[in-house]
Parts: sequence; structure tokens; C-alpha cells
Amino acid sequence: MDFKKIAALAAIGAVLATSPVQAGGMAEPMMEPEVIAEETSNSGGFIIPLLLIALIAAAASSSSGGGSPPVGPS
Repeated sequence: MDFKKIAALAAIGAVLATSPVQAGGMAEPMMEPEVIAEETSNSGGFIIPLLLIALIAAAASSSSGGGSPPVGPS
């Protein structure tokens, strides 16, 4: 190759490498949708523990006491 061709290709490459690339102009900025959290009441938070306590109390009251007869005056 000729030195003039190499110099011309190098100059074109340098110009292309330093120029900004634009494909269709500026794009609209993407905005994230605003998240709106709905406030919920916490009234259901105590129902499950109360039901659990009621089930444990019902199971304890219906137990037979372990199988030994009550101790009393004979």
C-alpha cells in the first residue's frame, strides 16, 4: 500500500472514532412509575393468634388428665 492511502485511512478512522454516534436523535427519558402503597388496617393481625390460643385452651380443657385417678380421702 501507498503511504498516502494509509495516512488517509488513519485520518478517516480517527475522525470516525472521535465523532459522536447519533442514531435517530435524542430519546425520551424513561420515567419509572410512581409506586403508591395503600395503607391497610392491621385488624386481621390479632385474629390468628387469638384462634390459636382458643384451640390450645380447648385442647387442654378436654384432656383426661394423664390416666391416674384423682387422689382423695379413701
